[in-house]
Amino acid sequence: MASTALLALCSVGAFSGLALEAGAGVCHATPVYAGHSWHKATFRLDVAGSTLSRYLRNLLVAAGPDHRLQALPHKVITQLKKRCCYVSLDFEGDLCNPARHHPVSFYLGSGCSVCLGSERFCCPEPLFQPGLLGQAEPGLPILAFRALQRVPATLRTRLANTVVLAGGSTLFPGFPERLELELEAQCRWNGCGTLQPRLVAKPGRGTAVWTGGSMVGSLRTFQSRWMTRAMYQECGPRLVHKVFH
Repeated sequence: MASTALLALCSVGAFSGLALEAGAGVCHATPVYAGHSWHKATFRLDVAGSTLSRYLRNLLVAAGPDHRLQALPHKVITQLKKRCCYVSLDFEGDLCNPARHHPVSFYLGSGCSVCLGSERFCCPEPLFQPGLLGQAEPGLPILAFRALQRVPATLRTRLANTVVLAGGSTLFPGFPERLELELEAQCRWNGCGTLQPRLVAKPGRGTAVWTGGSMVGSLRTFQSRWMTRAMYQECGPRLVHKVFH
């Protein structure tokens, strides 16, 4: 029983910072100080990996009305997303210039293949512009800045120095660079030019929470906090609250 934001920070050896989690179901921007998540400064975005997979399917169907695209399994669409898609550093410019689309073909088997052009960088764009999916909330860079704004000014710089990316939806090529550019821009536009966020984007960040959990679980100080099967069988569910709270 632990905060996923804290475990993401633990995976890079930190106990204070801003965790930006973008997984399959939801995204969060969570400030963590001295091992405690700042829930009142946590922001949520209901756009994540599964949403992007559905969006990619819609983009492909709109680009080429092949009935086979409609029938593609979700797993195949997810493979397309992971292997072919990337985050654009200049979305509007890339969208308007076909020379920047860099199309790739992906063989699906049974003599069927699909070609991705602008869909490659349009797919992850809702992480930065949820309005593309008709959602009113702002994108991840703005939520990250708002999370930093919610913490006391005396802690803001310290947390901004460790902005940890976690989750599979942060693995798109170009994601860290775009996020850093837009987060820095948010700081400038809102009169916080002295705030210089530093992103921590480890190659294994897709499983950062699990890595952090394994690290915490191996600490000598954690050994007294295990709840054994025998303990649970003796005391029942109420033991969860007793041990972890």
